[in-house]
Amino acid sequence: MAEFDPIPHFAATYAEARAKFGDAAKARGLAVTHHVHPTAKGAQGEELAIDIAAIGPPDAREVLLLISATHGVEGFCGSGCQTGFLRDDAFFARMIASETRVVMLHALNPYGFSHLRRTNEDNIDLNRNFRDFSAPPPPFKAYAEVHPFIVPPAWPPTPENEARIGAYIAAHGQPALQAAVSGGQCEFPDGLFYGGVRPAWSNGILRQVLRDHGRNAHTLASIDFHTGLGPCGHGEKIFAGRSNAAEFARAKAWWGDDVTSFHDGSSTSAPLTGVNYNAIYDECPQADYAGIALEYGTQSFAAVLQALRADQWLANHRDASAAVATPIKRAIRDAFYQDADDWKATVHAQALAHTHAALSGLKSTRETTS
Repeated sequence: MAEFDPIPHFAATYAEARAKFGDAAKARGLAVTHHVHPTAKGAQGEELAIDIAAIGPPDAREVLLLISATHGVEGFCGSGCQTGFLRDDAFFARMIASETRVVMLHALNPYGFSHLRRTNEDNIDLNRNFRDFSAPPPPFKAYAEVHPFIVPPAWPPTPENEARIGAYIAAHGQPALQAAVSGGQCEFPDGLFYGGVRPAWSNGILRQVLRDHGRNAHTLASIDFHTGLGPCGHGEKIFAGRSNAAEFARAKAWWGDDVTSFHDGSSTSAPLTGVNYNAIYDECPQADYAGIALEYGTQSFAAVLQALRADQWLANHRDASAAVATPIKRAIRDAFYQDADDWKATVHAQALAHTHAALSGLKSTRETTS
């Protein structure tokens, strides 16, 4: 049997990725549930949707959730892996044999995927939006301090603006800048890593999917595919859960001792608020849980930050000329997706190994409790 080639299952646009995912699911005889966005359209006017394909028994006590495009433009990676899983005969057979309910959520943020943005149609970073909005979110003073210069009034930024960033790093260090910028803020809707003031549409759909497929789960695992942090091509396994020693230990038992956590400072990620794993605790409180964000490196921190700054400036200046906008969009795509065969092959291989590990971990819980 020829070795499986994942490269053809990656796509160049959201529309192509959605079509490839849908075709792969239908080729396996799977029904695809379409959650169509009620108002937003894609960059080419196309329909935007969160698509769900599920494998395995609907009443399974073990559920594995695989999420792509929480951060829109990062979806090229996760979508390619999901579609590859469906097209890989050997791995599809493994999923069926596992007796696990494997739920593939394709494009949690279809707007950002199509428009080449990390954020959604309201500039909301979905991975900062899963929070309690019953009271106003507390101010994030660290971001308020950097906002005036991290989102510049002009692009390219002036030397004075760049000097302010350099001065902040000199005074506080790069990790402090990363934490201030990326931690999650809800006061500046025109800023970076904005969490919003109410649940986003995608937030509600994820919760519905969890209720539909996870309400009877005894054990639930998740892998959320991300890009943009760390060495190029390396997939860091970042614990995706609340600060809970038992859950962190379960994640390490399933995925290895090199699972990191922003709770203890071992991850390249800064501490975050409003992360989407909060929905799992809310909607499936009966389930034992283990999850990771699989974070693949692309470019340097400085290059990714510069691409994010430029893209936010562009979102705030929609009248910018094509001569200015086109290279900004090219840079943001490159910052979160390396369109090279070797990168695609290595991210898929790691995704496959970690999904195998999740299935094995879920099986071990079934054997322990049966």
